[in-house]
Amino acid sequence: MTGNPPRFDRLELAGSLGDLGTLIPMAVALITLTGLSFTSVLAAVGLFYVLVGLYFRLPIPVQPLKVVSALAIAFPDQVTLPIMSATGLLFGAILILLALTGLIETIARLFTRPIVRGIQLGLGLILMQKGIAYLSGAQLLIRSTGPGPALAGVPLNLILGLAGAVAVLFLLNSRRYPAALVLVGAGILVGLAAGAFRGITLELGPSQVSLFLPRAGDFAAAFGLLVLPQIPLTIGNAVIGTKDAARSLFGEGQVTARVTNRRLSLSMGLANLGLGWLAAMPLCHGAGGLAAHYRFGARTGGSNVMIGLIFLIIALVFGRIGLELLGSIPRAVLGVLLLFAGLELALLIRDVKERADLFVALLIAGVGLATTHMGIAFLAGMAAVGIIKVAKIEI
Repeated sequence: MTGNPPRFDRLELAGSLGDLGTLIPMAVALITLTGLSFTSVLAAVGLFYVLVGLYFRLPIPVQPLKVVSALAIAFPDQVTLPIMSATGLLFGAILILLALTGLIETIARLFTRPIVRGIQLGLGLILMQKGIAYLSGAQLLIRSTGPGPALAGVPLNLILGLAGAVAVLFLLNSRRYPAALVLVGAGILVGLAAGAFRGITLELGPSQVSLFLPRAGDFAAAFGLLVLPQIPLTIGNAVIGTKDAARSLFGEGQVTARVTNRRLSLSMGLANLGLGWLAAMPLCHGAGGLAAHYRFGARTGGSNVMIGLIFLIIALVFGRIGLELLGSIPRAVLGVLLLFAGLELALLIRDVKERADLFVALLIAGVGLATTHMGIAFLAGMAAVGIIKVAKIEI
């Protein structure tokens, strides 16, 4: 194996935990509200993580398709399991087609540096906003339905979040005590002390796994409701943004040679085509997840292998009580992870120097933050670029 061999140490393990703030809340919500199989979801995530780490040899993230997940969570009565299955199959086929025909490279030319940096900054700000919301809320655990314990009227979740943020700041560059490892470990202890497993009977083994064969109506509903709104964000962030972030963080050369638009598109396409038959959670990569893994110490695909194996063990051995396991992590811990991941991603804008480019990037970030829809933000940025060019406006 040439270039960037995998490492399996404390820093890689800590870095592997960096993107839990995005993955766990969406996975728990999808499983709870839409009836997805816990084992199907976590096993797909774990296997994809392992394969991606071994192939790309970098901490390329595995994340839920955010638009698809958000819509499924918002409209669980409309998004049935066959429709989720059709979503994975359709999305996988589209990404494979874009990769094999080379169309992904044609589309990539639209994403100039200010466009990409604007998308990354917007996503970074959204991650920070969500992180602050998680750590400032009154609920302590992911699956809490009401306010958690408080000290002198101050929610314990907020206290834990502030203490966690300070601890991470102090430990950010520590090799002896990796920040994410300390944060997640302490958070799980707090969750246990708060009674996260109270009344839970230990049951080993996977949860039920089923195969699906969607009908024509399921494919039609999936394309209009879920797939079409997701495509712009996936191309901009999961493909082009991830490739750009990899080169910004790891440099050009042999280490990042495999991280190309075609290969990122193909890897997501093959994964979704496979997991679609199980109606598992549709998956992608993402610049924010890469920034999260990097921020907390991951530098090789070894981090992917470790977190992937953890997810596989949880899925196959503890699948029947999996929601309780994930629910033991305090919201504040995930909030701190999101906050620092957002900061790392937002800082990529520092290489944009020209005023006109900075204007476009900030416009995209602002629209993205206001609408939480990076497809709309992309269109706004493209319109601004066209107007500035045609009207010869000086910024």
